[in-house]
Amino acid sequence: MKEMHHDHARADVDAFDFWENRYRTGRGDDGRMWSGRVNATVAAQVTGLTPGSALELGCGEGADALWLAGHGWKVTAVDLSTAALEVAALHATREGLADRVTWQRADLTTWHPTQEYDLVTSAFLHSPFEFPREAILRRAVAAVAPGGRLLVVGHAASPPGSGHEHDPDAPPLPTPAEVLASLDLGEDWIVESNTTVQRDAARGGHDVTLLDAVVRVRRPMH
Repeated sequence: MKEMHHDHARADVDAFDFWENRYRTGRGDDGRMWSGRVNATVAAQVTGLTPGSALELGCGEGADALWLAGHGWKVTAVDLSTAALEVAALHATREGLADRVTWQRADLTTWHPTQEYDLVTSAFLHSPFEFPREAILRRAVAAVAPGGRLLVVGHAASPPGSGHEHDPDAPPLPTPAEVLASLDLGEDWIVESNTTVQRDAARGGHDVTLLDAVVRVRRPMH
C-alpha cells in the first residue's frame, strides 16, 4: 500500500489480491508503478536526523526505504504486497543497498511490532478497503525506541485525479491534529511537526499541488 486510489474495491475482493493485481498491472515500462523517487515531504522531515534503525510501514515499491538506506539508515520495510516487495528488492540490489534493507511481507491489520527503532515512518497509508489505520499507527508508537521518532505523512486533501476530490461520499481525510490525537501519546512525547505541507508533483502529465498532513513526534529518552 502506498497511495489512495480512485478505485472503489468491492467488499468481497481480498485486500491482498487487490494490491497484487494493482502493482502487477500498474507497472510502467521501467517495471515500477510509482516513480521510484522518495516522497519530498518524507525526505524533508528526515534530513538532518542522525541515522539509525528505521521501520517503514506500507513501503510499497520501496522508494522511501531505499532513500533512507542510502542516507545511512538500517531499514526494515513492511508491506502486504509481494509484487511491490519484489520490485523493491530488485532495486535495492541494483543500487547496492540490499544489505541495508530487510523487506518483510505482513498484513498491517494484524501486525504487531517486535522490536524498537530510532525512526518509525508511515507515508500515505491509505486504502480503498476498510482499514484500521488509527490502530496500526497506535501500534507503531510502541515500536519507537527511547529518543526515537514517529513520522506519519498522509493526504490532507484528495489528490487531483484521484476521483475523490469531488466525491461527496468520499470519507474525510484526517487533519494533522486528528492524527496526533489518534496516536494517544503520553504527555511527555515531544511534538516536532503538526502541520499541513504543500508539495508539487506530476500527475497524468500535469503539474499539481498536493497537500500533505505531517505529524512527527519524539519519544523521550526516559
